[in-house]
Order: sequence, then C-alpha cells, then structure tokens
Amino acid sequence: MPMPVPAGGAIVPDWPAPANVRACVTTRRLPGRSQPPFEACNLGERCGDAPDAVAANRAALTALLGLPSAPFWMRQVHGTTVLDADADESDRDADAAVTRRAGVVLAVLTADCLPVLFCSADGDAIAAAHAGWRGLAAGVLEATLARLGAARVHAWIGPAIGARSYEVGVEVRDAFVAMDGAADACFAPTRPGHWLCDLAALARRRLAHAGVDSVHGGGFDTFADARFYSYRRERDTGRFASLVWIAP
Repeated sequence: MPMPVPAGGAIVPDWPAPANVRACVTTRRLPGRSQPPFEACNLGERCGDAPDAVAANRAALTALLGLPSAPFWMRQVHGTTVLDADADESDRDADAAVTRRAGVVLAVLTADCLPVLFCSADGDAIAAAHAGWRGLAAGVLEATLARLGAARVHAWIGPAIGARSYEVGVEVRDAFVAMDGAADACFAPTRPGHWLCDLAALARRRLAHAGVDSVHGGGFDTFADARFYSYRRERDTGRFASLVWIAP
C-alpha cells in the first residue's frame, strides 16, 4: 500500500505509455534521512552522503511509492553499457538497463545529466538510460534502443540541466558537431570558447536519427528548479531517481 506522497514529492511523466507501464521521478520534497547538504531523500551512494542514510532512503522509497519491488540500481559510469535486468545481476557498472518482466523497477540517478525512459508501444518492454554529455555523445541512447529491440518506442526525457543554465567548453560542442554538423543548432555562443548547451535537444536529435518519433518531456531544468538536486548548482548534493516499471 503506497504511503501519502507530499505535494510535489514525485513527478509522473506525461507520455503516451501503455496503461501497464508506470513511471515517476523523485524530488527533494520526499521525506528521507539525509542531512544537509543532501537533504532529504538523496538516493545516490557515491556523492558523499552517509551510507546508512542512503540505504534508509532507498528502502523507504519502495514503500512510499508503492513500488512492486526494490529498484534495480546501477553503478553509473558515463558509458554506453546496457544491462538486461532480467539476467544481469552481479556487475552493475552500466548506464542503462532494459527489462521485459513485470514488477522489475528500473532506476536512473541524476543531478543534471539526462534521464531517459523508454517503453515499447505494446508495453512489453521498458528501459531507462543515464545520459550525461559523454554518454550521450558516445551513443548510450542508441545502445539502449538496440538492447530494447522494439519496433515502436515511446521515449521520455526527464529533468536535466536546461539550455539556459548549462555553459560548456569546446570539447563538449566538438563531440557532437563532429558527428552531426547540424547539432551546432543546439549550442548558443556565450564568451569565447564557450556555449550554452541544450542537452534535451541533442537527445531528441539522436533519438530521431535512431527512428524514435514519439519523444516527450524535456521541460524541467534541474539547475533552476530547487525541487531537484543539481551538481552544477551546489556541487555537494544528492541524486534523484527516474523510475519506470511494468505493472504486475
């Protein structure tokens, strides 16, 4: 039985997923054990928070949101490895996961990077990917789609640092423009050698090139919205989770 969720404590994606596919995103407004600067419901184990607080927050999350199982947590490494959560259990060094089994909750932790959720149009398969700029440029979304193996896919781009908040250097811009000259439109020049980067727009381009025409979300800026943890805003901060599962 789900516990009462505080107002604004979780966000439900607005996307045309089948009725059996559920998803939500946690925020800092959920109750938790973490102390400043990680207050309150930090779910990340590798950001400096007390391990017992993170463990308590993760355990409470399952009950609070009425999840069918504890989330499948990965050790995200800004790469392109995609796990099959139905088979891979030991090595969790990866940035995406897929499942075709009801009740398995996939999770991505972020604090400015892009979380991207996927589901097949028939609701038989789902995936979740963590896409920082390195992973996005390296092809983590394409790798996720290949592992998902669905003919028709819906994608939802979750809360990430917004185009007005994310200034990057030449190495980031070059990583995308070298592969796709038209990606230059996702960068707005600021001072010499620096640009504002629209990560969500870059993700939409990559997804479109991969044949995904049902792409939603992308409207939250973690840097500007205090409901979310933001590494660029605070450095010492926690991680929120984007979750997706097939209802049992």
